[in-house]
Amino acid sequence: MTGGVAIILVGFSLIDSTSFGTLLIPVWLLLTPGKIKAGRITAYLVTVVIFYFAIGLALAAGADTFVEVLREPLAVIPSVAWRTVQAITGIGLIILSYYLEARINRRQESQTPGTPGRLARWRSRALEDADHGGATSVVKLALVGTSLEVLTMLPYLAAIGILTAADLSHAGLTAGVAAYCLLMILPAVILTIARLTMHERLTPVLTRINNWFSRLSGKAVGWTVGGIGIGILVNAVINMVILTTS
Repeated sequence: MTGGVAIILVGFSLIDSTSFGTLLIPVWLLLTPGKIKAGRITAYLVTVVIFYFAIGLALAAGADTFVEVLREPLAVIPSVAWRTVQAITGIGLIILSYYLEARINRRQESQTPGTPGRLARWRSRALEDADHGGATSVVKLALVGTSLEVLTMLPYLAAIGILTAADLSHAGLTAGVAAYCLLMILPAVILTIARLTMHERLTPVLTRINNWFSRLSGKAVGWTVGGIGIGILVNAVINMVILTTS
């Protein structure tokens, strides 16, 4: 695996680190008034890592088998045709990003005033688990939250594809998926340590993060999907130029 690929994977993991399950729910748990229960937040983050690690290995195994089955049939398809499909996919993702952003914004605008939205209901549940529930309830919260978003985390799915295509050993692939998952929770870990040491002084920062998610959730989805689409399109164009000039 080259250094450029590693940089791409780190970038994808940091994008995934700002998702609903990896950052927003931990922020809600950290906003709980009074003494923070570090054990429950730790249980939440450990569950998130284990869940994504297991899903990543399962996806990698499936992708590897899929590639092996189709390797010979796909070898007869010209490279230019593949790059054209890749470019169309990138354009499609860019268009999809605008649609998703508009859809989320319309849903927020149509919400009846005074009626708690989806994020508000999830926050209420997270705070209730932090205040009254035990570690088991926090683990269930992590599993439900990550299960709901795993199929929408395109950077994660793309990263698994990159790791599978990198022709790594089983140990290397396992280490790569583990490192990716740990990077995904790094911002939440940093915020947790800061909250334990700074106490209520970190509350304004956590509140701003929560408000940013609530205000820009549509744009965040659009930027993520659109960014991946742009990356795929640019890569396709560069490779097509190389193919036509070589």
